[in-house]
Amino acid sequence: MKVVRRVLWLGVLWLAGCAPVLDWREVRSEGGEVTALFPCKAEQHVRSLSLAGRSVRWVLLACSAGGTTWALAQADLADPALVGPALQALRAAAAGNLGAEAASRTLTLKVAGATPNPHSARLEFQGRAPDGRALTGQVALFAKGTRVFQASALGEALSAETADTFFDALRAGP
Repeated sequence: MKVVRRVLWLGVLWLAGCAPVLDWREVRSEGGEVTALFPCKAEQHVRSLSLAGRSVRWVLLACSAGGTTWALAQADLADPALVGPALQALRAAAAGNLGAEAASRTLTLKVAGATPNPHSARLEFQGRAPDGRALTGQVALFAKGTRVFQASALGEALSAETADTFFDALRAGP
């Protein structure tokens, strides 16, 4: 009987160890223009934001899992001339939020269905949280028509594999 209990106990421990920290699921942005693969259940937050000289409705989907915060945010600028300046402003804000001077490296970004824009990019930043902890953040900036999008992953230790899974799954359009 002791052997059976021990085997059952080891089985329970093994299954607990196999429980996924990241539970990937497909999520659509408000309006369904962008699909992302989140490793946790994202919650929606909405606020007003000044972007490219215009007050816009900023819709954020975000969750935390595996020591990383994952997010996809969007705003409709309603004016194609503001898309480039908005992407530049989002890039500067991402660096500023981490106290980084500039991106530490540029990574490949391919978002199927996105509107081509020279300011679209996937960037990595090294910075600090307000409490002084070192953080690594990756941000993807892109557009679909007059909507700008910012996908981000931020954590103390950002796994390249999970970051690639998140960013490589981004796609715009139906």
